[in-house]
Amino acid sequence: METTGARWSLAGLLGIWSATRIVLLLLVFKVWVFPGPDVTSDVAVIYQGWSEVLGTGSFPQSDVTWQYPPAAALAILSPKLLFHLDYASAFFVLAFTADLAVLALLLYTGPRPGRSMRGAWVWAVGVPLLGPTVYARYDVMVTAVAVASLLAGARHPRALGALAAFGALLKVWPVLLLVAVRDRTAWASAAVTGAVLAALFAAGMPGAFAFLTFQRDRGTEVESLGALVFHVARHHGWDGEVLLNYGSVEFLGPYVDVVSTAALVLSALAFGWLLLWRLRARRFRSHTVADAAFVAVLLFTTTSRVISPQYLVWLVGLAAVCLCFRGSRMGPPVLALLAACLVTMLEFPLWFAHVVASDGLGITLLSVRNGLLVLATVLAARVLWRSTVSGAAATPLPAQATRTRETSLPS
Repeated sequence: METTGARWSLAGLLGIWSATRIVLLLLVFKVWVFPGPDVTSDVAVIYQGWSEVLGTGSFPQSDVTWQYPPAAALAILSPKLLFHLDYASAFFVLAFTADLAVLALLLYTGPRPGRSMRGAWVWAVGVPLLGPTVYARYDVMVTAVAVASLLAGARHPRALGALAAFGALLKVWPVLLLVAVRDRTAWASAAVTGAVLAALFAAGMPGAFAFLTFQRDRGTEVESLGALVFHVARHHGWDGEVLLNYGSVEFLGPYVDVVSTAALVLSALAFGWLLLWRLRARRFRSHTVADAAFVAVLLFTTTSRVISPQYLVWLVGLAAVCLCFRGSRMGPPVLALLAACLVTMLEFPLWFAHVVASDGLGITLLSVRNGLLVLATVLAARVLWRSTVSGAAATPLPAQATRTRETSLPS
């Protein structure tokens, strides 16, 4: 009976994943048109334009919208491998392939001792809640690298470090995967991989690190936590404006620099909390690395000056890895995150015009979405602290002993 139930559960999971991904593909290929702004224009116009510049052997260093680390060039150029398709179509196919790769990794690890199929369910359900934006940005590819890194970490620390470093050179945030890693070989692997790749890009392509300046000069994006101040202020005489700036829709005007600075301060405080947690943590279990990475990315996403919809793809991937482990207690914050994903699709692209207009619906959607992200962050940080710091401290198990203990757990 248990085997039959498991088969039905797997069939249901695969059915939901297949049905929702078919819908996503129909939307990005415009067989069906999703209401709101065309989310595929970034691929067909911006990404394709970058690919033409990158194809000449140089980064688009004169374009302030290029705000990505050097390895992002690989993601932008990758559609050219499918030469029989036009650029946008090839990109959507590769995004779908990355989505499939994540599912395959989660399905592979789910039945193992000490693991769970909950993670595969989170990925299957969470991704479509964000709508067609998922396949129209390269973030799903970065997330696939991050998921592979965390799932490889328990048995292959060198692979964890190398993949985390590669991910960081794709889009910076995967460096946070290492926040709870204690294995020196993982750190050494990350350092060597990062240094070698960075040197190769710097030597081979001009403008590899121009993105650092462009990121520094960004303002407060209209979907961020701090942006709520200006959404409300517009109804009380604030005379700023909303414009496309540095590749995103941002507030420009009086006091924007103050709110942007406050966001940076909040991020610094988040880093301080992570440092304090790392110094105080005493119990490291098989799921701690994934839990800590989830908390770290939540902290820096929620406090960021920019919260683009595709950022939540990262969080869904990390949440899925957390719940792959039976011992993880990240269920409540993951539920809050999934609710935030649904509201995110409502605010972008469905009713983004209301967000830009700062009307009642737009402010409500942002308040709910950002409130859910704050809730998920607080809950996740509390779970991490209680599971590793609070209570009687236990002596950490050596890595080999931990792996032996994991393999002895009942499936």
